[in-house]
Amino acid sequence: MSIDRAATMGEADAGASSRRALATVIGIVFIDLLGFGIVIPILPFYVRSFGVSDVYIGLLAAAYSLMQFLFAPLLGRISDERGRRPVLMLSVLGNAVAWTFFGLGAQFELAFGTVGGLGILFVSRMLAGAMGGNVATAQAYVADVTDPTDRAGALGLVGAAFGLGFVFGPAIGALFASDAVVGWAAGTFPAFVPTTAFSLPSFAAAGFSVLAFVATYLTLPEPPRRRTAAVGRVGIVGPFRDALADVDLRPLVVVFLVARVAFSGVQVVFVPFVADSFGYDATQAGFLLTYVGVLGVINQGFVVGRLSRRFADALLSLAGAILLLVALATFPFAQSIGSVLPAAISLFGEGPGLVVLLVVLAILSTGNGLLNVGIATQVSRAASEDQQGSAFGVTQGAGSLGRTVGPPIMTALYVFAVPAPFVLGAALTVLVVVVLAAVARRGLPDVFGRPE
Repeated sequence: MSIDRAATMGEADAGASSRRALATVIGIVFIDLLGFGIVIPILPFYVRSFGVSDVYIGLLAAAYSLMQFLFAPLLGRISDERGRRPVLMLSVLGNAVAWTFFGLGAQFELAFGTVGGLGILFVSRMLAGAMGGNVATAQAYVADVTDPTDRAGALGLVGAAFGLGFVFGPAIGALFASDAVVGWAAGTFPAFVPTTAFSLPSFAAAGFSVLAFVATYLTLPEPPRRRTAAVGRVGIVGPFRDALADVDLRPLVVVFLVARVAFSGVQVVFVPFVADSFGYDATQAGFLLTYVGVLGVINQGFVVGRLSRRFADALLSLAGAILLLVALATFPFAQSIGSVLPAAISLFGEGPGLVVLLVVLAILSTGNGLLNVGIATQVSRAASEDQQGSAFGVTQGAGSLGRTVGPPIMTALYVFAVPAPFVLGAALTVLVVVVLAAVARRGLPDVFGRPE
């Protein structure tokens, strides 16, 4: 009896420790993404302050995603071999350095001209992108400390931390860029500290990254797991070759890449679309982005977790892809659909078009949340216990590649025809649905009919 009681108490202690570790890593992800979100409102205006084309805004975004694509698999592999905690500490500290240099762009412009100013922006964004691969390590950490049956819900909480970072980050960035805060800082800080609407949010982001580093160092233990020596191919391309050679991982990696390209159309042309089609200004577009962020928190923090306890991961990702397809196909026609609805269907004094847009955004957010968590959980199940970091790194890298390739294509299509990027996104999502249906049919024959 005493032995059974001791075993039960040990299991309870282990469960409490896992919950604390999970809460800590989610908190660190939130703090890290909060810093990222802070810089979002100022980035376009910062680039324009150098007197250059808006093309550089897209190039900075592509530089970030490209470095994330290159380094996410490497960080994942290192976390498998050296540990999750050191990689998380390195990445958040690297982000602090990146945001600090980002805030010094104007000083570099004074010293080295426009090329020097833009150059430091690119260097800082590339460093931040390389460190941004820590998402894969955070996901692997979650996989280490959760039971497989609870993993989808836990990964959904990581997604919710992302969403919260994008809800609160832009608001904090706008606050630090306000005239009142800039004026106060100019009269308070020493003269050698740059105090502009661009430097202060950047330094605030660096400060949050330092906070994440301290929290990681003081509170985050290395998770219990089976370490592995260097296995498989080494280098940037090697992990992708290993994943594509795996019959279970291959379709998931490809699907995640294609889905990110499809979804990038909404991400990159969302603000121009609502400005051109609805006549909204930056403030109104910002409120819509906050709405999307809140939806992301609700979906990934609550809805996905509940659904994951009732339905298989393969069905979740398939349902998410179908919802994403519906949203992308409907998105560019929201105003047209609203024009045929009764005028009584309105909100905040706007016409029915806004209501349609809000509904489409809700479908889009739900689909994206189900798809991301469903694929992440399937990747976790397909990878061995000692290769979780590498598998998540490859998936994250594929998503970053999609966010590197997609935006230039989608913006060019938008200039050609407003609905074009959304139509292409919907067409690509059809491919995602077909592949995920095949994966689900193979894993769930009783649902989809037994394979021939």
